[in-house]
Amino acid sequence: MNLAYLWVAIGGAIGSVTRYWLSDIVANKFGQSFPWGTLIINVSGSFLIGLIGALASSEGRMDSQTRAFTTLFVMYGICGGYTTFSSFSLATLKHLQEGQWLYAGGNIVLSVVLCLAAVWLGWMLGSTFSPVKS
Repeated sequence: MNLAYLWVAIGGAIGSVTRYWLSDIVANKFGQSFPWGTLIINVSGSFLIGLIGALASSEGRMDSQTRAFTTLFVMYGICGGYTTFSSFSLATLKHLQEGQWLYAGGNIVLSVVLCLAAVWLGWMLGSTFSPVKS
């Protein structure tokens, strides 16, 4: 087996377990009438992938070997296992099926807007650690 797949798998396991743990905490604290856990995970995962994406970009500070490992382990592995757009879709569908249009629409709008803002903020923060192009 290619070592890259192992790093993605290990990262994915870490991300999935973290997603499950955090979703449980949020559901116990805020209830399950609105998918707050999924929203929090999608926003924080989007921020993390934006931050790491900026740091691992070709303009970033990482050498090519570190960039390759970070992309596999963190972006594909941890973030891929952690972010939950499949759960987002299922939760939204359930609200639609139950006629809860406000919850479904709120989940769609908040997820898209907040995740785009988070990935932009993560990218901007990550870019501050990158050298200025001359």
